[in-house]
Amino acid sequence: MKLYTYDHCPFCIRARMIFGLRGIPFEEVVLLNDDEDTPIGMIGAKQVPILQKPDGSHMGESLDIVRFVDGLAGKGRLKEEIRPEIQAWLDKVDEYANKLIQPRDVLIGLPEFATQAAIDYFVRKKEQNIGNFETNLLDTRRYLDGLHADLAVLEPLVKRADGLNGEWSMEDILVFPILRNLTIVRGLQLPPNVQAYVAEMSKITNVPLYTDKAV
Repeated sequence: MKLYTYDHCPFCIRARMIFGLRGIPFEEVVLLNDDEDTPIGMIGAKQVPILQKPDGSHMGESLDIVRFVDGLAGKGRLKEEIRPEIQAWLDKVDEYANKLIQPRDVLIGLPEFATQAAIDYFVRKKEQNIGNFETNLLDTRRYLDGLHADLAVLEPLVKRADGLNGEWSMEDILVFPILRNLTIVRGLQLPPNVQAYVAEMSKITNVPLYTDKAV
């Protein structure tokens, strides 16, 4: 199977995770961020991830891909339940996480930003949602202070380093991509349980962290 992605995309990380969790090999193709023709030709929309299934057809929507691959593995199904407190945490952090992450995405040499045109496309699109990248970078300390408070809330909710709810579940599929992408922020301090969780899930899923590239 072939998976079309951007490295920075949290929805793509969801799809990458299930392959790692279930030990299923796949080919990853990272598209340039300004390549509209390829994804539109596959699924009629400029979005990733896109899975090319064994029959050659294409599937979009990250959670549909996760459930499809999970079913192929024949190893049971990920637990679907999301604890209300985890959903509340996701909702809170989602309000500002991209203001920390997206201005940095174009600074660390990711393959989807290999050309200036791809960088310009991303900046133009994302600034419409989060505002000026430079202004957000200047506000890093304020956002980071809020994030550290929210991470303290997440800390007691981590039941095991190899599974947020004590086993692999959809909670991991939703939470790990955000935490992984936040490792792009220099000065990020993860509480012990969260740190152990992020490190272990990165190892299990074969999704590298950004710690050594943090800006």
